[in-house]
Amino acid sequence: MSLSQYIRTSSWPVPVLPTLPNTTSSAARASVISSTAQDFLSSSTFHNNIIQASSHRTSLLPIMATNVQHPHLAPTLESAGGTAKGHQSVPSNSTATTVNGSFVPFKLEANDTTTPPSAADTDTDDAELPEPRQLLERIPTVLQPSIPWRKRLMHFTFAWYTVTLSTSGVSLVLAITPHRFRGLSTIGLVIFLLDLLFFLIITTAITLRFVLYKSTFRRAFTRPHEALFVPTFFLSIAAILCNVAEYARIFLFDGDISYQFHGSGSPPSAPDEDNPRASLTSFATFLCVAFWFFSGLTFLASVIQYHLLFTVKTERRLSLTTITPAWVLPIFPVMLIGTLAGSFSRTQSPSAAIGMICAGLAAQGLGLLVSFFFFSSYLSRLMAFGLPAQRAGMFIAVGPPSFTGAAVISMASDIPRVFAQLDSSRIAILTGAMTNTDTLAAGVRLGAIWLGVFLWGLGFWFFVSAVAGCVAGMQDKRFHLSWWSTVFPNVGFTIASIKIGAGLGSEGVLWMGSGMTVALVLAWAFIGYRCVRAVVKREIVWPGHDEDS
Repeated sequence: MSLSQYIRTSSWPVPVLPTLPNTTSSAARASVISSTAQDFLSSSTFHNNIIQASSHRTSLLPIMATNVQHPHLAPTLESAGGTAKGHQSVPSNSTATTVNGSFVPFKLEANDTTTPPSAADTDTDDAELPEPRQLLERIPTVLQPSIPWRKRLMHFTFAWYTVTLSTSGVSLVLAITPHRFRGLSTIGLVIFLLDLLFFLIITTAITLRFVLYKSTFRRAFTRPHEALFVPTFFLSIAAILCNVAEYARIFLFDGDISYQFHGSGSPPSAPDEDNPRASLTSFATFLCVAFWFFSGLTFLASVIQYHLLFTVKTERRLSLTTITPAWVLPIFPVMLIGTLAGSFSRTQSPSAAIGMICAGLAAQGLGLLVSFFFFSSYLSRLMAFGLPAQRAGMFIAVGPPSFTGAAVISMASDIPRVFAQLDSSRIAILTGAMTNTDTLAAGVRLGAIWLGVFLWGLGFWFFVSAVAGCVAGMQDKRFHLSWWSTVFPNVGFTIASIKIGAGLGSEGVLWMGSGMTVALVLAWAFIGYRCVRAVVKREIVWPGHDEDS
């Protein structure tokens, strides 16, 4: 039996709202809609037809419902920016169709003669749809027929870069964790190479999405729920660059990538081709170029992206009642400029290193302060409206103070070397009347460690709060890409713990960093398994289930 024959011969109930006069109040309209939906969802015919339709492999994506929770229906979820819990806005490629002005809970196939011209599933920008759009509640995907991977690719969003960001973070902490065993560096290198493969696959998939469905490119940057995850692309690049520096140090340069100082005014000696450090100069040049290019690009990207979010249409704007830590993601790549500076400065000459450190410190301050501005509204939201539906996203708040503390300590650790090698005229400008540069450099390091401890406490509080929120129970127990937030922000917390432990000489703090490393690896492996399972089970990369909804 064809789908059109099934619709004509079945007794499927179609919810039809009564016509209301324009003078009807909003409260009265809501009451009528709720009453109609309740009657529709509670009818025995409705449940019988669900069973029948599933045997016909009929798509039952949306059922019209407003302010209704039904025990047989899976509620939709609050996304990064937050939407009404229990409801889903109809995307531009929605499988809902309209017959005689009423919603039909079927997707009419393209070759079906009963398909209205306006209901075809085409690549149409949803700006052409009437606003405000109808609120729908979705049916479990087990009742939906398979769709080709080409169509599923339409819903492959920028949030997938959280996978590469988390994988890079795990390989990075394995490279610097203090308590090591033979082969640990090799394991970290394998994970890093796996991350490069993931990055290539995800970038290819998103590029294909934009090529096949051209309107999705503009929507990806102008629809806040997905646009908030665009910065994860830049975050992934920053994490990859940090891994390049660390694993080059371990496997190519015998554990030391420090700049080779030949004395003031002394020309460098001819490089020994048999010495593995002979290529260090070229490597340092690459890191320097990558640092400044990344710094300029991410600063410009953060300004543009926040401007786009500030100027979207009123009906698409995010609401303070649903603010989450994900709102800081556009400024997050700027904060990692300081992390890169702390990792790269030791490979540079003294004059290049001091410029890199100053730029990293300025970027770190910018990112941290903007994050604090958002966190004040985020805490107010928690007090007034409760915890978010996707609790894993609460861990994002751990990142800004943790990465800042780790970056400041890393940058300050190179100051003694820079002061010792810098030209005396430059030293006089930087230090003024103080002539004992060793004492000054030690003071800078000590101040950085205390600042790191100061910020570590805030990161620890956000960490414990996020753990408590997850333990208290998540309204949304299905997998979402926001689960990766459990990994990548806590990478910064782990690195900060390791840096503070080394600076204070505290074995207990160092063991805490090693314990966090083990926990991160286990979380990364579990979430990776759930991510693959979610793709197979149609929990993600499926119409209405991703950040593009």
